[in-house]
Amino acid sequence: MSLIDLLTGNTSSQVAEQAENKFGISKNQIIALLAVAAPLVISHLRNKSQDSNEAEALNNALDKDHDGSILNDASQAEARQAEGGSILNHVFGGEKENVENQLSQNTGISIDKIGPILAMLAPVIMGYIGQQKQQNNVGAGGLGGLLDGILGNASNQAQGQQSSPLNDILGSVLGNGQASSSGNPLNDILGSVLGGGGQQQQGGGGLGSILGGLFGGK
Repeated sequence: MSLIDLLTGNTSSQVAEQAENKFGISKNQIIALLAVAAPLVISHLRNKSQDSNEAEALNNALDKDHDGSILNDASQAEARQAEGGSILNHVFGGEKENVENQLSQNTGISIDKIGPILAMLAPVIMGYIGQQKQQNNVGAGGLGGLLDGILGNASNQAQGQQSSPLNDILGSVLGNGQASSSGNPLNDILGSVLGGGGQQQQGGGGLGSILGGLFGGK
């Protein structure tokens, strides 16, 4: 299962429905947030995994707590919200508040709800990474390459999609030309997170530029 499959599949839909019921935020906004948060978290973990100690810690966490079962039981997302908060604290560190502010401003989700919703989404993202780790049979030393491959495949797949349900959701949520510099909102966002596309988006405005500015230099 690719990252795009995760974002457009049953798991994201079910988790978004839970969050919609709990927080009163539209399902489309939740899916759009997940579409941004997933590559964001993965890119941060990819960078962290360049350090052998961080890679070993991530490997242990995936083996212990993130076997991918959450992808088949979306009810775990709400039950593991507190754990998700801890995940975000580790992934983003001192940047967490800035990330939440930027995401809030550009998805229309209020700042008091963005953190709790992200905390619901984080275990899903980690579960996906854990599933990919198992399927590819990689250890700590291979995590950087695995995460890089996930992002690269997602970017390539997004580039090949002129239109998709996820693009339509992102376009409607981020809307008004904010993230349409290539005509493909998902591609813009993923390109920005991946770094190379981030520099291209600096003049385009919207969430793509913001994420490019936050992470393009890393």
